[in-house]
Amino acid sequence: MKRIAILASGSGSNAENIIKTFAAEQDLDVILVLSNNPEAGVIKRAHKLNVPTLVFSRRNFEKEVVEILQERKVDWVILAGFLWLVPPTLIQAYPNRIINIHPALLPNYGGKGMWGHHVHEAVVANKESHSGITIHYVNEKYDEGEIIFQAKCALEEKETPESLAAKVHELEYEHFPRVIAEEIRK
Repeated sequence: MKRIAILASGSGSNAENIIKTFAAEQDLDVILVLSNNPEAGVIKRAHKLNVPTLVFSRRNFEKEVVEILQERKVDWVILAGFLWLVPPTLIQAYPNRIINIHPALLPNYGGKGMWGHHVHEAVVANKESHSGITIHYVNEKYDEGEIIFQAKCALEEKETPESLAAKVHELEYEHFPRVIAEEIRK
């Protein structure tokens, strides 16, 4: 059984999708959801699904989070809408075992400040023909880890950031749990 922790900062729809998907798996178990935001919707979603949660501050992110993950024998860490840069201590504790999803086709529209609606607004403003998702390993820099998987969606002539976000969410829900499972089972 591979033990998984999810880090999230926001509503938690991707985290919920992962938890529900893995609930039916024999070898994958989401045992903990951690958030840097005490008001994050992911906390309520996790509670409804009987997954323990923990809220942490920037001060205790560097050391205590790693200790908690190791105490709970976490094998993999998944970022699902987590907005902080992951510290080197966590990356070193989980080399090639931290996976993130980004709502664009990296290397475009990545980096600090490029999350959620900011990404979709930039893609639409630049009149791109396509956007999508990138699932990647996490390294010391925002959105620069090795790419595992990408999926595309076309932008329509009258695309808005909101309509693009809906398309990207569909791709996230469809692919993120599957790609995580495939990587863990390698």
